[in-house]
Amino acid sequence: MKKKIYKILTKLALRLHNLSYKLATKFATKAENGLHPKHRIMNYHKFFIDNIKEGDIVLDIGCGNGALTFELAKKARKIVAIDLNEKNIKIAKERFNAPNIEYLVGDATTYNFSGTFDVIVLSNVLEHIKDRISFLKKIKNLAPKILIRVPMINRDWITLYKKELGVEWRLDKTHYIEYTLESFKEELKEAGLNLEKYSIQFGEIWAVVR
Repeated sequence: MKKKIYKILTKLALRLHNLSYKLATKFATKAENGLHPKHRIMNYHKFFIDNIKEGDIVLDIGCGNGALTFELAKKARKIVAIDLNEKNIKIAKERFNAPNIEYLVGDATTYNFSGTFDVIVLSNVLEHIKDRISFLKKIKNLAPKILIRVPMINRDWITLYKKELGVEWRLDKTHYIEYTLESFKEELKEAGLNLEKYSIQFGEIWAVVR
């Protein structure tokens, strides 16, 4: 009986953990003038900037509010940035615009991009796409290099425990997947892509793919 009660209390605590995470994200973003503190603390922009060259033409898929796009534009020759959220693009044009950035509203899974690029950026994007293999096959001929950042499901014990107990475990309910390194490699292999190098940072995979 005690075991059953503790299990109920555990599930309640885990749901409260999810709520506190959501509220902390909301309040922290407002405290940081509308930009999630992960940009500053994780400094993942540097990974993408370090893996493009001056003169590159970059396709930034799922650009969000344009914060990363803007930093990439300081080094790249041109950035084409697309997001399906019209509000995101509006914010991007207002806060993170530059002469060498072209912002587009659209769904990258169906959008017909003209021309080719030197690099494609997918920063926390793949996990939001249901048919990821088809998507990767669609875009892989657009550029010789793809830079990918995705969340890991085995980032900590509590995430796996939530899933085991049937409590919402995803960082975002719109995620179709959160990866292990093995599942990430398998997905790339199915899409005909090669993992050139990677690192694991803050419970995420940061990868250079060709």
